[in-house]
Amino acid sequence: MAEGRKERRGSYAKGVAKREEILERALDVIAREGYRGASIKELAEEVGLSQAGLLHYFDSKEELFTAILRKRDEIDSANFGLADDDGQVEGVDLREGYLGVIRHNADVPGLVQLFARLSVDASDPDHAAHDFFMARGKTLRTAFADAIAAQQAAGELTDRVGPDTLARIFQAVADGLQVQWMLEPDVDMAGTIDALFTALATRTAAGPDAGTDTESRRHGAAS
Repeated sequence: MAEGRKERRGSYAKGVAKREEILERALDVIAREGYRGASIKELAEEVGLSQAGLLHYFDSKEELFTAILRKRDEIDSANFGLADDDGQVEGVDLREGYLGVIRHNADVPGLVQLFARLSVDASDPDHAAHDFFMARGKTLRTAFADAIAAQQAAGELTDRVGPDTLARIFQAVADGLQVQWMLEPDVDMAGTIDALFTALATRTAAGPDAGTDTESRRHGAAS
C-alpha cells in the first residue's frame, strides 16, 4: 500500500516536471517562430513527445496556449520585480517593472501575437482562456489601482481621475499599443507608456520640465 502511494506521488511529480518543461520550451519556440509557426507538432518534437503525448498534459491546444501565457506572466513577474518573493505588490515599483515587461515584449513578438489572438478569442465565455484573461485583468488593475492610490495620497500623481479608472486606462493603452506595434514595429511601446506615467504625474513629482518636449527645452535654453 505504501509503495503504491510512493509510486503515485513519483508519477505525479514527474508529470508536473514534464508539464513545466513543455511550457518553458514552448515559450522559447513561440518567441522564436511566432504564434502561427508554433504548431502542436513542433512543440511536441521540441520536448520529445508525439502530438498525442503532448496533449496528454493539456485538454486542448487552447488550454496549452493559455498555460503558456500563464507561465510567461509568472516568469515576467519574477524577472521584472512586479511582485516580491511572497507574490505581494505592496511597495513594488510597478512603473519600472511594467516598463521592463513591455520592453521585453518587443523582443518576443511571437508571444505578443499569441496574447493578442487569445485575448480576442477569450471574449467567448466558453473559451479555455476566458477565466485566465478575466482573472489576469482584475489582478493587474488591482495592483495598479493600489499603487496609483498610494501615489495620489503622496501627492505624486494627479487625483483628478480615480485610481480604478486610471488602472483600466493603463491596461487599455498597453493592450492597444501591442496591436499597433504588430502593425507598425517601430512603435515605441515602453516609451509611450512611460510618457503616460509622466503626463499623470504632478508637476512637483515630474520635475520642473514635465510636459515640455526636448525641442522646446533646447530652444528655451538657447534664448
